[in-house]
Amino acid sequence: MVSYRINSSVIIGALFALNSYDGHFSVAAFSLSHRFTSHHLKSLHSTTFSPTEELESITTTSRQPTVLFSTKKLSRPERKAIERQKKEAKLNSPPRKLVSKKFELHSNNISELTVKSTADDVIKAIKRAQSRHDVHDLNIIAKFLIEEVDESFGFGFRGSLLARLAVAALHMSNDGAATCGIASRAIKLRRTEYRSTMLPMESAAIFRGLLRIQNVTDALNVLDDELRLPMEGTPIDSPEAKDTIKHRAYSISSLASRHFYELEPSLAVKACDMLTQLGPTVRKSGLTAEDLNMPWARIIQGAAQCESARRDGSIEFDDAGAKMPCNLVYSVLTAMTSFPSQNDDQTYESLSNALVRRTNFITGAVSMEGCPEEDRGEVVYIGRSNVGKSSLVNMVTNRKSLAFISKRPGKTQQFNYFSVNDKPDKEREVRFGDFISGEKDPDSFYILDVPGFGFAKVPQKQRQAWSDFLAQYITTRKTLKVIFHLIDGRHGPIDEDNNIMKQIGEIKPDGVKYVIVLTKADKNVKGPNSTNAGKVSKTVLEKVRNAAQKNNVGNAPILLTSAETKLGRDDIWRYMRLAAEA
Repeated sequence: MVSYRINSSVIIGALFALNSYDGHFSVAAFSLSHRFTSHHLKSLHSTTFSPTEELESITTTSRQPTVLFSTKKLSRPERKAIERQKKEAKLNSPPRKLVSKKFELHSNNISELTVKSTADDVIKAIKRAQSRHDVHDLNIIAKFLIEEVDESFGFGFRGSLLARLAVAALHMSNDGAATCGIASRAIKLRRTEYRSTMLPMESAAIFRGLLRIQNVTDALNVLDDELRLPMEGTPIDSPEAKDTIKHRAYSISSLASRHFYELEPSLAVKACDMLTQLGPTVRKSGLTAEDLNMPWARIIQGAAQCESARRDGSIEFDDAGAKMPCNLVYSVLTAMTSFPSQNDDQTYESLSNALVRRTNFITGAVSMEGCPEEDRGEVVYIGRSNVGKSSLVNMVTNRKSLAFISKRPGKTQQFNYFSVNDKPDKEREVRFGDFISGEKDPDSFYILDVPGFGFAKVPQKQRQAWSDFLAQYITTRKTLKVIFHLIDGRHGPIDEDNNIMKQIGEIKPDGVKYVIVLTKADKNVKGPNSTNAGKVSKTVLEKVRNAAQKNNVGNAPILLTSAETKLGRDDIWRYMRLAAEA
């Protein structure tokens, strides 16, 4: 008998070959070979077999069915039976957890994300998924950022990437609830693990995204948690504090704007109140109008649109819990005046057009009998001749020729009444006597432009008549709310101005507001512009204050204005509002 020393690797190869069919190897053969090598590997190196004894030894030692080692070709039913056994074993076995380090995307530019990907790769993938509304890619990116990588990914910018992911998911909220779930997970993880590195700009973007899906509750939580004001005693002029204050202001302005455009005036007015409360902090922090660049024009346009719907009855709301202004734009104006003023023409043109929709000349009175009915509030502009009363009236109403402007002093010879927001076609009723049905708007009021004193070339008797008329008007006109006393900002008060102050200090009723307005402030500046619209000298300002104290009107506010550079429009409207709400 011939003896052979059998190599173990040969036997294992033979086992795979014996149990192969149709180009596939049997799992059972692999199991057998494994057991064979485990039990007999040592003995194979030291034992000799004949070919017949070798096969017999393998057959008797194996626990596998003998059919697997049969040299004859298996029939089709037998092969199918084996396949069914394999499938059943696979189904009954517990699934193996496949851990993949690659997260494949639809994008050709960034086809996959791995732990070696950069933060820029993730940003590009998020932008592409958002622009294409690719929910699949957004889910893959979320799984990668939330479950796969840790805080060291992207050189520590994982928190910022989570914020960007949340914003994209909120932007894609119309594509299904899954995107909102992604945003929620990203926001929660960012807030719990990256609070110390959260940027106000990112929080403001998340705030706007939550507003986009009408989730005001969570948006306000972000405002109070991530964009809260610095604690009392903490410096607010540091760059970090300024950044937080600025983005808090942006977020609240977005809240006001969105509620106005969605015809929800109560919530919008509350947001404007929040801006009004924030204004003093903004000024104290040292932020300028240029630093903020607040979207006042957009908020005003939204408020005007909402106010129009309120006037025509398109919306109804319960204002029992909040005091609503007669015109919703006044709530925006109040917030604007609490912030640093930018004196932007577009903003104030929108403001004037929203507050002054119609103007009409009503009458020119020379006595109390000629004054119109006391059915609305009134403001009066007084001052010496050529001080700029008519120009100022035209500026604040955004009209070119509402009040007639003349280079000759004393052109105004009577007490001219102008109505603001009167009923439509009021002019026909005034000029032709036609009866016009309808009602004035709730924010309607009168502007009264009186003759100037001092340089007007009129007889002394006429001047005395005007003075008597003015005194009677101030003391008896019940609807008078504000007196604007205009003084030339180049020279300060003259004798005629002192006489007016003295008269008002003696006869002004308690319910009437007296305001000193310094005009022509642009004349004190060489080359006035938007950043330097006008000023007055300290000497002039001191003269005005001394004169006011002397004539018992020392508490009067002093406003700086210019009809050329439109300086002081917001301050004038802040007091004209008193007449509109009367």
